Amino acid sequence: MRRGQLSSFIHDKWIVRAKSADNFFMVAVAVVIGLLGGAGAVFFRRMIQGVQGLVWGEWDLTIEAVGAFPWWWVVGAVGAGGLIVGPLTHFLAREAKGHGVPEVILAVAIRSGVIRPRLVVVKSVASAITLGTGGSAGQEGPIVQIGAALGSAVGQWLRVSGSRLTTFAACGAAAGIAATFNAPVGGALFAVEIILGDLGVSRFTPIVISSVMATVVSRHVLGDHPAFTVPQYQLGSPLELVIYAALGVVAAFVAVAFIRSLHFFEDLAEKAPIPPWLLPLFGGLTVGLMGLCWPQVLGGGYEAIEQAVHGELGLSLLLVLVAAKLLATGMTLGSGGSGGVFAPSLFLGAMVGGAVGHLAHAVAPGVVSSSGAYALVGMGAVVAAATHGPLTAILIVFEMTSDYKLIVPLMAACTIATLLATRLKRESIFTEKLRRRGVDLHRGHEVNILRSLEVRDVMRSDVACIPEAEPLGRLVERVTQGSAEHVYVKDTEGGYVGALSMADLPAVFLQADALSSLVVAGELADPRVPTVRPDQDLNAVMRLFDGRNREELPVVEGGRLLGVVSRRHLVEAYNRELMKRDLLSGFSAGVAATEAGEVSLGEGYRMTEIEAPGEFVGRSIRELDVRSRFDVHVLLLRRRSGGRETELVPGPDTAVELNDRLVVMGRPDGIRRVAAL
Repeated sequence: MRRGQLSSFIHDKWIVRAKSADNFFMVAVAVVIGLLGGAGAVFFRRMIQGVQGLVWGEWDLTIEAVGAFPWWWVVGAVGAGGLIVGPLTHFLAREAKGHGVPEVILAVAIRSGVIRPRLVVVKSVASAITLGTGGSAGQEGPIVQIGAALGSAVGQWLRVSGSRLTTFAACGAAAGIAATFNAPVGGALFAVEIILGDLGVSRFTPIVISSVMATVVSRHVLGDHPAFTVPQYQLGSPLELVIYAALGVVAAFVAVAFIRSLHFFEDLAEKAPIPPWLLPLFGGLTVGLMGLCWPQVLGGGYEAIEQAVHGELGLSLLLVLVAAKLLATGMTLGSGGSGGVFAPSLFLGAMVGGAVGHLAHAVAPGVVSSSGAYALVGMGAVVAAATHGPLTAILIVFEMTSDYKLIVPLMAACTIATLLATRLKRESIFTEKLRRRGVDLHRGHEVNILRSLEVRDVMRSDVACIPEAEPLGRLVERVTQGSAEHVYVKDTEGGYVGALSMADLPAVFLQADALSSLVVAGELADPRVPTVRPDQDLNAVMRLFDGRNREELPVVEGGRLLGVVSRRHLVEAYNRELMKRDLLSGFSAGVAATEAGEVSLGEGYRMTEIEAPGEFVGRSIRELDVRSRFDVHVLLLRRRSGGRETELVPGPDTAVELNDRLVVMGRPDGIRRVAAL
């Protein structure tokens, strides 16, 4: 039996049966994903240690180890890491760049949890090299992305779709965080608060199970001990709560500065006249030079965090390290390195908290005993403000330290930091990257309708075109004989040259007789008119129309004019899509209003919407033959691909794809049999 046949046999005989027992299926798969996520986190940490051993001679990148090497080795090591990572991510998996979590959020929110399996390999290798050679980033973001990709791969292999696949991706993300920080509850909460953005309990059970299983694996291999060893601090006086509240305010400003600095360096890298795959080399060299003065900023900076928590760093060094870490992390990730932002957030929080603790002790020595407690609370406050996830930050810091005596100051600082940060910056460190790419997770579906449509969906290809050598006299004849308000100029090879608006030509037409043979269309064409690509979403095109006195824009790809898109096209497309969605939402509301989740059509027939069973994926309506097998008719197919949702009436040869939803009609027994496949 061939491998493909064996896979189909296993799926048809066992997995389909397991799916029908929904609770058992979800729990069983959550256990598997938790084990895989925990093993993946452990293996990734070993990879980082392996790179560190090759480069620095020790499994852990310590400040002392860095200081033992000559300057050229330190600078060259970080630079070499960037030189390797740049081509690796650019040519194999560009989503492996940066800190990873936004890609997971995007996959869950827009792509129904589908993540490319190759991302596991590319992200693991790229991040291990970045961190192992000394790049300023954390290992948590990559582990989240690796875990989510593993969960998605398991779900895709099992041919699940819709909410199940997004749940499995979230299970993998939770497993990664739990295994990294030895924090099962924090990992689960991270998945539902940050990744899913939904604190409902419907999908919480499998996520918790995956988180716990990953922690079991991590503790078995790495040992059961907190991520950081901290002294036993406690609240010395109720007056300290005022200082901790002030720390929350400072943490909010630092978190916002961190978010802005990351995207500042990303923008700087995009404008640099250097190939994108080469940028991480220059980022690495810069960070290596910084490491000569402040080796604490290299890698995740966990040793410096421990020193701050123990109160071993002076005020001036704490303040300098805040600025240095902002710059180093921005250069590492902004240039295209691969790593996370969680550890840098902890680092910034520890330094800022330690500095506030030092200042508070100098002002009120009788009230404040040690700066270490403030460093500990500052870690949670900056993470909460940067991620806009206070519950996750509180629980992860609590589980990392296994110390509950500072839970009240921690909750106060995290809450204040989050509230202020959301006022200063609407987007978190994760969602800001998505917003800059045109994905607004805060908006409703109606506002985002234009983002679900592309230029190719509405563009018109019958365009008035003229050659660039067209004399002015002939151009005047064309204009007077035609009705087009805009004409577009092409060169001799058919390439796009520019646009001509009839409203801009009257002054030239007055001199047409004298200039008819001297002036050609190419000299009059305006190359500054914005062009759009056929794959751009209509929301981006609408922004180009804003503030410009133009009714249409040329569609250009590969230097060639394909057509035009107009304001009227956009408005008509919006109205059509809105009407279509209103009709579909009306259908969904009708289904939801019934106790059984179905609409009665009379004579024993029902109409409902179901997820496409795994058995249907890749097969045509004709092959499935559901009409004769189950007395069920497939009326409509709803498909989500690349962030866009389309509806089509399937024909006999229409193939069902992963994540499709089917509107079906039939008797209740037949519909249940189809849904259970």
